[in-house]
Amino acid sequence: MTGATGLLGSWVVPELVRRGAEVVALVRDGAPRSILARDGWLDRIVTVRGSLSDDGLLRRAFAEDGIETAFHLGAQTLVGVAKVDPVGTLEANVRGTWLLLEAARQAGVKQVLVASSDKAYGDSANLPYFEDHPLQGRFPYDVSKSCTDLVTTMYARTFGLCACIVRCGNLFGGGDLNFSRLIPGVIRATVRNEPFLIRSDGKFVRDFLYVEDAADAYLALAEKMAADPALAGEAFNFGLELRPTMLELTEKVLAMMGRSDLRPVVQNIASAEIREQYLDAGKARARLGWKPRYGMDEGLKRTIDWYRRFLAEEGS
Repeated sequence: MTGATGLLGSWVVPELVRRGAEVVALVRDGAPRSILARDGWLDRIVTVRGSLSDDGLLRRAFAEDGIETAFHLGAQTLVGVAKVDPVGTLEANVRGTWLLLEAARQAGVKQVLVASSDKAYGDSANLPYFEDHPLQGRFPYDVSKSCTDLVTTMYARTFGLCACIVRCGNLFGGGDLNFSRLIPGVIRATVRNEPFLIRSDGKFVRDFLYVEDAADAYLALAEKMAADPALAGEAFNFGLELRPTMLELTEKVLAMMGRSDLRPVVQNIASAEIREQYLDAGKARARLGWKPRYGMDEGLKRTIDWYRRFLAEEGS
């Protein structure tokens, strides 16, 4: 697994361990605040220290550890960072993907799940996104994901690598320490008795998915791929299929935290971002039998509870 210490990986790894899997994680940087480190999960898996840019390390890890399934979750995931450092984002997200897929191909890995995003579709007047929508990213992060998907499809169609693409809505849940994102940002600001700053005009629309529902999605797809290699090259959307605006979601979190009096500040300074994005997850329901186990309300409740504990422990 790449990206094991990130938000999604921190929930997928424990579930894999609980199911009896032997997990090998590529870890670039120390992440002492990650769930995996804080809760002792790193001590229960094999860690390979290094970067996605090290193709020799990738090939050695695949060969020596006898990897059967690869979860490629590692990426530069922040839209703002992509605008500041587009080259670094393309290096991590696009080159990192082809190096991993090539190492997996050479090692004969049975299946690879590649984390993409609804951002891969780019801006579209026809919503919701279905899996056969054209990939037309225009901004740096979106382009990196469009390219990731095309490279993955190439490896599946040309070289027969059993690789599938996972496109989720915006993930949220405990363990996300990127407080520039809306949900953790709102929760931390509220705990601090501060108004949350919405960068946009508050009317941007996004689809969301609670992280434990996303972990279930990845594992459901991995199991289906093992039973049906003909899925190679296919993409699957996963989301709650809701359409909240950023202001509506902010107000919902404030209400759940009992602080509807703490009004957000709408800055209206966002640029180079798509106004409306939301998914159709019908293919995942029909082909994989997947549906969210928690959904928005329960997911938010669990997320708020996690951050309240975390911020109390950290004294922030």
